[in-house]
Order: sequence, then structure tokens, then C-alpha cells
Amino acid sequence: MRSHLLNDTTAEQYRRSVTDGVERVAAKIATTERPFTGVTVDALAPAIDAIDLDKPLHDTAAVLDELEDVYLRDAVYFHHPRYLAHLNCPVVIPAVLGEAVLSAVNSSLDTWDQSAGGTLIERKLIDWTTERIGLGPAADGVFTSGGTQSNLQALLLAREESKTDSLAKLRIFASEVSHFSVKKSAKLLGLGQDSVVSIPVDYDKRMQTVALARELERCKQDGLVPMAVVATAGTTDFGSIDPLPEIAELCEQFATWMHVDAAYGCGLLASLKHRDRLNGIERADSVTVDYHKSFFQPVSSSAVLVRDAATLRHATYHAEYLNPRRMVQERIPNQVDKSLQTTRRFDALKLWMTLRTMGADGIGQLFDEVCELAREGWKLLAADPRFDVVVEPSLSTLVFRYIPASVTDPAEIDRANLYARKALFASGDAIVAGTKVGARHYLKFTLLNPETQASDIAAVLDLIAGHAEQYLGESLDRAS
Repeated sequence: MRSHLLNDTTAEQYRRSVTDGVERVAAKIATTERPFTGVTVDALAPAIDAIDLDKPLHDTAAVLDELEDVYLRDAVYFHHPRYLAHLNCPVVIPAVLGEAVLSAVNSSLDTWDQSAGGTLIERKLIDWTTERIGLGPAADGVFTSGGTQSNLQALLLAREESKTDSLAKLRIFASEVSHFSVKKSAKLLGLGQDSVVSIPVDYDKRMQTVALARELERCKQDGLVPMAVVATAGTTDFGSIDPLPEIAELCEQFATWMHVDAAYGCGLLASLKHRDRLNGIERADSVTVDYHKSFFQPVSSSAVLVRDAATLRHATYHAEYLNPRRMVQERIPNQVDKSLQTTRRFDALKLWMTLRTMGADGIGQLFDEVCELAREGWKLLAADPRFDVVVEPSLSTLVFRYIPASVTDPAEIDRANLYARKALFASGDAIVAGTKVGARHYLKFTLLNPETQASDIAAVLDLIAGHAEQYLGESLDRAS
């Protein structure tokens, strides 16, 4: 079994195996005609259930053959221009190369004696990002597994900085369309069910600062403690960006921690055209960024950034076997001192490879393209009487629903849209997401692929209309 260990004696076997795997994936990507095959759980599950994990195949080529049947053939391919669903981006080649390097070397980014140069590369990228944000010379941060963990850590720091003994008095303010991880974080941090105060949004799905001011004032009057305001720069459903400068003013007025969840909107940090949409983010106490959303990085690649590096001490614990206190005195840089995780992948390498190959402007150009595509898509939807589109895009998301001319019952229209999304997914021709606006069901395009064209959007809209009409026609037949 030692022949499977990667070391100096098996380097050639490693090269052959990885090359075989890469060639198969490359061939699959090159010949993929649809984002999905439409396979069902009932069809795929038996093939996986039938595999006996206690009977290995003893050959990577045979394993790859099997993998073709249980994964590669039916995977959802985000690189396809008609994958329009969630916040999943196609990935850039330099980052994929970085992924191959980091997985083989397998550095752990917790302590210097496990990563050395990796520690310094991650720190350099943190500094680069905080400079782009404008957080100031005392800023710092650490890479995380994703936006949920970044938000959790930011709110942990805010909780500790509140210096309040009674957790029941702490309140977090976030818009009604903020990410669910805000409420999840509150629960994990031991706060009460009522700790997250939902702030209404305006027509453009941006937090209403008048309502925020009112709730902050009420919080003070009730003897409660405004722990944090979470402003969103790119909501999951609408891509909307809260009014950051106004929120920053209120946070300063009420001595409240300002966290900006820019997991989606962080692509604007590299934008050549739309960087001003993030104005005010530089006043935040903490910021979440997901490079694996709008920097075209493979999952996972995220970070939490803070204005004051000293606040990261709230995540610091010392263990004699890992990062004893003497290392601080010896100025040995250990990233575990800043992180909720201990063992942690060298995910920063992917962004490093991307920036060193493409540059920030290259990333920004790609993100600007999808933002412009969303504008084109919005114009198509606004001009098409078959559809109702919710708001003009701030980033690259479009929320809409099919409105048949012959049906007025909102519930029936809901069912038609739900059916259309399900039928489209089953066909594999395209994948779109769904959400609710108020009580009604809507569909969603999340445009993160620069290869997607306006013609793809128009074609998918026609497919949606066709499926919805098919449902309504069958519904009329059943009624009669």
C-alpha cells in the first residue's frame, strides 16, 4: 500500500495519475453541451449505493472509469453559459493550477512550521485586500472556508468588543434580505432568538437607513446594546448594495460595530468601472469577501478582514504543542492565532496564482462583463410583456417571474413558475434559481459567466415561457 503514498519514489506515478485525471476532466469540459444531464436522484442513487467501499479497485484508471459513471457524467457544470442559477462562478485556469499545487504539497496554514512561505503569501493577500477596501494600516484578516464562517467570526469579534456581560441584551441589525448566516451566527454565538433585528428594505432592496436609525434608537431606549449592524454589499437574491456611507454614519453615532457582508460584491474591489458602488466600505470594522464568488476562484476561497488587527485576539487560543505564547514573543507568524479553524488549506495560493498571472484588472474586467450582461438581461425582461422583473441590477442578479396573459390567479402563476424551473432543470438545457418576493414565487438568474451572452438569456426565457405554458395548458385540461 506504500506505493500509493506521494513521495520521492512515487512522483512519476503521481504525474501519470493526475495527468490521466486532468485529461478526462478536460475532455468532459470540452464536450459538455448542457450544464446538466437532468439525471434524477432515483436514477443515480442506485449506482452509488451499489458500490462496495470495502472492495477497492486497486487501479486509478479503473476508479476514474467508475467516477465517470457516478459523478463526471452527471455533474452540474458551472462553466456552461446556460448555468444561471446560484452564486457559482466558472473558475480561471491559474487558480485551478494553484489548487493542484496546494493539494499535492498539502501545507496546513495554521502555524509557520507547517507552511512557512504559505503563511507569508496569505498575509500578503490579506494586506492586498484590506488596501483595496481602504481599511487602514492597522487592518488584518485571515482566509476562511466561506462567507458563512467569515460572518460568524466577524460577529464573534463584535460580540466580544461589545464588552457586555448579558448576551440577552445584544442586538444585531441586518436587512430583511440579508444572508441567513447572520441569524445562524447569532444562534451559534449564544444570542437570543430576538437578537437579530430585521430592517425593511426599499424598492431597490436596499436597507432603509431611516428604519435602521429608528431601531437603533429604540434599542438604546429599551436598555439594550446595539452589538453590530450588518450591511450587505451584494445580497444573495437581488445583488443589492445597502447604502454603506449612511450606515457607517449611524454606526459611528451609536458606537456600533459595522460589518459589511461583501461575499458577492467583493468583485467590485477589482472593477475597472463600478468600484464606486462600494463607497463607504472603507469605514467598516469588518468585511466578508468570497473570492470564490466574484474573483472566479474554485471553492473554497474566502476571507474575513478587520480594521483593527487587535480585535482578532478574540479568536486566539494558545496550545503548547501548536502555538505557545513564546512564539508571539519570538515574532513567529502563526495564522491559527487569527482563525476559528486549526488545520486549514492553503486556499490563498489560488488567488495568488490568479493575481500573478492575470492581475487584478483581469479579474475586474471579467466581473464588469457580467455586470454589463445583467444590464442587458434587465432590458430584455423589462421589454418582454411575458415577464415581471423586480429591480434593476446593482451587480449581476436578475429576479423575475413569468406572467401569463390568460391567468390572473397569483397561486396558479406561482405553480407555473415553479413547474417551469423544475422542468428546465430536468431537461438539463439550463439551470436557474428561485426565490420568494413577498409571498410569491420568482425565478432568478445569477450571472457570473462572462461567456454567457444576451442570446443565451433570451433563449432561456423562451424555454421558461414554454414550460410554464405547457403547465398551464395541462392544468386547463385537467380542470375541464
